[in-house]
Amino acid sequence: MKKKNVKIGIIGTGSRGIGCFGMNLEKIEDAEVVALCDPNPVRMNIAAKRFAKKPNLYKTIDEMAGNETLDAVIVTSPDYCHAENAISAMQNGLNVLIDKPLATTVKGCQDILSASKKSGKTIMIGFNLRHEPTLKRLKEIIDDGVLGKIFLIENREFYDGGKTYMSRWNRKYEFTGGLWVHKGSHDFDVFNWLLGFPKPVKVSAIAGVNILNSENIPFKVEEGRPAGPTCSKCSYKKICKDYNENLFAGEEWEDEAAKEDGYHKDLCMYLSDKDTHDNGMAIVEYENGIRASHMECFITSVSDRRYTVVGDLGQAEVSLHEKRIIVRPRWSKEVITYQIPETDGGHGGADPGLIESFIEVIQSGKGNISTAEHGMLSTAIGQAAEISVREGRMVFVDELFNN
Repeated sequence: MKKKNVKIGIIGTGSRGIGCFGMNLEKIEDAEVVALCDPNPVRMNIAAKRFAKKPNLYKTIDEMAGNETLDAVIVTSPDYCHAENAISAMQNGLNVLIDKPLATTVKGCQDILSASKKSGKTIMIGFNLRHEPTLKRLKEIIDDGVLGKIFLIENREFYDGGKTYMSRWNRKYEFTGGLWVHKGSHDFDVFNWLLGFPKPVKVSAIAGVNILNSENIPFKVEEGRPAGPTCSKCSYKKICKDYNENLFAGEEWEDEAAKEDGYHKDLCMYLSDKDTHDNGMAIVEYENGIRASHMECFITSVSDRRYTVVGDLGQAEVSLHEKRIIVRPRWSKEVITYQIPETDGGHGGADPGLIESFIEVIQSGKGNISTAEHGMLSTAIGQAAEISVREGRMVFVDELFNN
């Protein structure tokens, strides 16, 4: 039996919404992007040209929902808009896939959950790392009991591209809830998922901007010749070691888009106004005594997530970049290596898996493995980490649910 053709609208036409979700949907036979929604018409028109069949364009969700017959929407707007956009979509009778994080606060997540219950619509959260083949294999190893009773887990994320967070809207706490929410929600969810969703109890974190500040500009700034304010306009771009790797320079139409909303994607990462972090460490303790630590570092030439999972029967060491899992049994010198095959698609093949999973959920009405409750759990840990950094204290996660 031929599957139902799923008609999708995308809310937010940035690189994630179009480059990831939009272009992957183009490859799925029984799915079609029929509409885009974005308050910036310049950016939306450029995005529409990337599709084989141009979607219809709308500035508001109400306008899109009123003129289109949609099965679902994908929300890839800036994080602080997630709750408002998701709730509006559900009030218009639409199923929703929200790219992580679900919302920037627990309160925002609760509002989304409430709207979902009232509307009866499906919410799926875009935790693409659950579809990454190496982590899927690690999950099987843990669930099969190979490592025994897990009591310790860590992740060290080195992300060269993360430095561009200081150039974009991601640099501002008011837009993201902080990078422990915006970026860390991925990693906190992986912990929760691998461990079987125990309740997080306590969170402590430290973080700061150690390198991407005005004191560490990697060239000499001459008197009367200031650096910045953007990469594309900077008079030092030929000698700046970060210029060529800035993903957002050289798009001439961005100046036209900025006339609409004042937003530039390539602010100088050293001079931009920012109140997030370029490195940090967070520790989580769960109700069952399991301890987890997450480090993220954006000052590096490496891009890799490296996990260690320790149980009473052995430990696993994981590299997502190398797609390798090494298991070391506790009372043995044996070393077991799993080399995971390469997979096409962004985030090591995780992005296509996420999108295909969402289409199946819409077609069948079941099988949602990334629920809004899961999204709220990872946001809660991230929000607690942000409070810990900003107030210099350990945070009990229940504080966020009792306010």
